[in-house]
Amino acid sequence: MTEPKMNGAESLVHTLLASDVDVCFTNPGTSEMHFVAALDHIPGMRSVLALQEGVATGAADGYYRMAGKPASTLLHLGPGLANGLSNLHNAKKAGSGVVNIIGEHASTHIELDAPLTSDIEGIARPVSHWVRTSPSAATVGKDAAEAVQAAMVAPGQIVSLILPSDTAWNEGGLAQPKLEIPAPEPFDADMLAQAAEALDGPESLLLLGGTALTESNLEVAGRIAAKTGCKLLSEWSNARLERGAGRVAINRVPYPIDAALKVLEPFKRIVLIGARAPIGFFAYPGKPAILTRDGADIMTLAGAGDDLSGALSALCGAADATQTPPAHVAKADLPERPTGPISLDTLAALIARAIPEDGIVVDESVTTGRAFFPVTKGAPRHTWLNNCGGSIGYGMPAAIGAAIACPDRKVMALTGDGSAMYTVQSLWTMARENLDITVLIFANRSYQILRGELTNVGVGNPGPRAIDMLSLDRPALQWVPMATSMGVEACRVSTCEDLEAALETGLSTPSPYLIEIDL
Repeated sequence: MTEPKMNGAESLVHTLLASDVDVCFTNPGTSEMHFVAALDHIPGMRSVLALQEGVATGAADGYYRMAGKPASTLLHLGPGLANGLSNLHNAKKAGSGVVNIIGEHASTHIELDAPLTSDIEGIARPVSHWVRTSPSAATVGKDAAEAVQAAMVAPGQIVSLILPSDTAWNEGGLAQPKLEIPAPEPFDADMLAQAAEALDGPESLLLLGGTALTESNLEVAGRIAAKTGCKLLSEWSNARLERGAGRVAINRVPYPIDAALKVLEPFKRIVLIGARAPIGFFAYPGKPAILTRDGADIMTLAGAGDDLSGALSALCGAADATQTPPAHVAKADLPERPTGPISLDTLAALIARAIPEDGIVVDESVTTGRAFFPVTKGAPRHTWLNNCGGSIGYGMPAAIGAAIACPDRKVMALTGDGSAMYTVQSLWTMARENLDITVLIFANRSYQILRGELTNVGVGNPGPRAIDMLSLDRPALQWVPMATSMGVEACRVSTCEDLEAALETGLSTPSPYLIEIDL
């Protein structure tokens, strides 16, 4: 019996499905129409339309963080890919696996230098670990299988498979089976004894990142801390952190440079598992970029792509802590119900009280949310996702991906008004897919983080023109009509009582809901 004929696009869809990639965040164009047709008549792929490519790539990031497997994106030529680069940058820094399918002109058309012709491989490389252009319909399936395999290299990689339109429409496509997923690299066993010896008392720090922040790995870290007396911290930006009552609570290295220097000053010895040595986000006049004390002994037991669970388990054994009850286990402890006008402190308290059991918090509250962690550690068990790359506009797209990966879990997206405007089209996709997301917009009418950065970089007494360039109040953004125009129910609040009621409404319905919070 001969195999049925298929074109390259059909072999691509069959291969993605065989490789367990069954979600595609799409924004297609003419060169991708055969892939669109294949998605239409081959069952199994959930296609999620985004109105801007940054929404598609950001959603793929959030999806990987929660599903533990990649989604695909479908992007139109070089400009479509370019629109998605910002959130691919964030996904790369988060260690998320993403399979980008990027359309290209037919091979016979490229030489004509049509208006949309561009160097797609050149655009893709800075944000991709793996880039390939399929040369023929017969190779598409093989290339797709290898792309998914590359995306699953620990902790996760960005791959970009470029599909010329003639390789999509020509017959001769061959579907391929799933390839073996590579195991993480081993941790540095030669460093184990030295790392165990270094963790001795409060002047030593175990700094964690990546999958070292799962619930089970944090419990192991808590045992090590209890036995050795070392302190625990995580990186400022974490792709995924399991938190809440009953779990080992861990604070982050602060974002503000002065606060980070103060927190890290006591530590003479630092062991890294899945984390980098702490550095500042930016350079500031007269301040160090390296945040640890001079002469600190910093050793890497395991990098982000290594076997972090194995490293923690081995370190726990070397410290003779396997039977030690973990330290720093958070107790169920919610703040008192605040009343009156909303401030940063009362906002943190209301969010802590609202986080649902097994909820997912997608955090892009760059300035407003810096104090959320201590107040929310005793909330019901939940997962917290951070922006790891610093390119804003990640929050609402990542919430889309998280909600699609975990349809049985409530999602809260925390973002400022300035950040949300970068990918405001996310609201339309939330409504179209009827996703269970409650969006909190912190409406401070400015790029608030940059107000502080003016001072941090040494700009004293900024004038009205400088302040005006950081303001969003001329005209003020109107989030309620903006959200409702895209099919998302919304309200605006300015008091604690109103916010508490709005959170209850938003979290009690399975549909998207937006709350604009006047600050």
